[in-house]
Amino acid sequence: MVRNVICLWYDGTAEEAARFYAQTFPDSAMTAVHRAPGDYPAGKEGQVLTVEFTVLGIPCLGLNGGPAFKHSEAFSFQVITEDQAETDRYWNAIVDNGGAESDCGWCKDRWGLSWQITPRVLLEATTSHDQAAAKRAFDAMMHMQKIDIAAIEAARDGVS
Repeated sequence: MVRNVICLWYDGTAEEAARFYAQTFPDSAMTAVHRAPGDYPAGKEGQVLTVEFTVLGIPCLGLNGGPAFKHSEAFSFQVITEDQAETDRYWNAIVDNGGAESDCGWCKDRWGLSWQITPRVLLEATTSHDQAAAKRAFDAMMHMQKIDIAAIEAARDGVS
């Protein structure tokens, strides 16, 4: 039995969000939809109250709690990618589906949830024992929205 589940608050759109995540990311699925057994502050009896789903193997619960709380960058999913095609695929899926670009590999989906689409190359470059290479890669990242792996590698290697 799973003992820790991430609960994400939605304003009536938990099922739609869970379906999108399941279609977008591997090892993701919408596993259950639960309807309210009675009226509640944000909805009526019979409406979708919670949705169980996984995102990249992480168990989540979407709660249709109403408009009281919004997502913020204080919580995000970090998706480690292996190449530019995978980086582009996830980034574009989120941004082109009503989301928004942000800086340094961050974007928001249309429900306001933050995502870090992070190539493994970026993590390795910015945590390198070669501090000069790490700084060059970090400085390059600071000027990006979606991460450009070739530009990170060039910066890491000191190629202008």
